[in-house]
Amino acid sequence: MDIYVGSIPFKWKEEKLVEIFGEFGEVHSAKIVIDKITRQNKGFAFVEMPNDEEAKAAIEALDGKEFEERKIVVNKSVPNNAGSLDKKKKKPYPSKPENKEWKPFKGIGKNKFGKK
Repeated sequence: MDIYVGSIPFKWKEEKLVEIFGEFGEVHSAKIVIDKITRQNKGFAFVEMPNDEEAKAAIEALDGKEFEERKIVVNKSVPNNAGSLDKKKKKPYPSKPENKEWKPFKGIGKNKFGKK
């Protein structure tokens, strides 16, 4: 099960997450999201635990618990697909409508040379 961990202290490393969640069972991976420009953690992370029962126990026990004067938020991760390449592709704008009487738009009023 993928777990979202929010409001984590900025000093934390991935080993700290493995240590905390490891008390509840096997941790497959832990990933803290890092800002590309500042190279500082963004204050949230994702932990993957293979056993769902252990993951649920960790979520219940750790959600709202205080670490280094910050209450962390722990819940099941929900897929966002914001950066996914599987988005529905938009249909390209047709170059010519199906109407056979179509004429290209010439504009309204005078052009920059003063002619209509």
